[in-house]
Amino acid sequence: MHVAVIGAGMAGLTCASRLVEAGHNVAVFDKGRGPGGRMATRRVEHEGETYRFDHGAQYFTAREMAFQTQVRAWEADGIVAQWPAAKDGAWVGTPGMNAPIRAMADALGVQFATRIAGLLPERGGWRLEGEGVPDDRFDAVVVAIPGEQAARLLAVHAPDFAEDARDVTSEPCWTAMVAFESRVDAPDTLAEDGAIGWAARNSAKPGREADQECWVIQANPRWSRAQLEREAENIGEELLAHFARAVGALPPVLFSTAHRWRYAKCEKSDAGALWDDRLRIGACGDWLSGPRVENAFLSGLALARRIAG
Repeated sequence: MHVAVIGAGMAGLTCASRLVEAGHNVAVFDKGRGPGGRMATRRVEHEGETYRFDHGAQYFTAREMAFQTQVRAWEADGIVAQWPAAKDGAWVGTPGMNAPIRAMADALGVQFATRIAGLLPERGGWRLEGEGVPDDRFDAVVVAIPGEQAARLLAVHAPDFAEDARDVTSEPCWTAMVAFESRVDAPDTLAEDGAIGWAARNSAKPGREADQECWVIQANPRWSRAQLEREAENIGEELLAHFARAVGALPPVLFSTAHRWRYAKCEKSDAGALWDDRLRIGACGDWLSGPRVENAFLSGLALARRIAG
């Protein structure tokens, strides 16, 4: 079966990888410029220095056996490591949070910078609408993007699935990325302090540049929603001020920027995955299973099993 997977985050790549293992021909598309999604790592060149920031998910845990097995395989490949500073059982990608995503995307040959605008039924299958999309007919389509975006793509041909997607509410998150001249006098992590939901010394994670002082500062959902449409430059300055109030005087800043995640964290759902065997269309993602990296993995795995029968 020839399957199109729209979205190269954890859920989409997991589903695609398992379908390939089952003998299917899979093509994966993503509107982003490279692998990561909400497990992204930002690489910045500034005044002769290279800085890296995990500006999405900060760590993940593994509770279910299927994901534990996958994490151990990644560990054996050297692309994840434990990070006890976050919490017991916390894992991070190495050398960046996006390392597991990058490995899966490379194996699948993901076509990035491709925005899918619509789905066209054709002879019991599907064609994709969008710039740069191949002129191929697919036997099945997997939609593996945030619920708010999935609703628009599914509305015409799978209205029940679209309704499920519209019912999902995702919390936003403003994130500041800051490189300091010298070490900040603070622990490696900080949680729930005023406007700050989470802050971490990115350079303290395994496999990072330990001689740099790079921090990721994430606002809590309430503050992020109130400031959602403001300019990133102003947001970065305000989050830095909140950080200073939390930890005290800060060293000089070498670099700073901010990123807005509109769909950072979804509410919990028990659906797992959606699949219509008649239409040959399905959906997976954390919006169907819960706001954790592991949930996205399990959703993609569940959908692959349903498609493969």
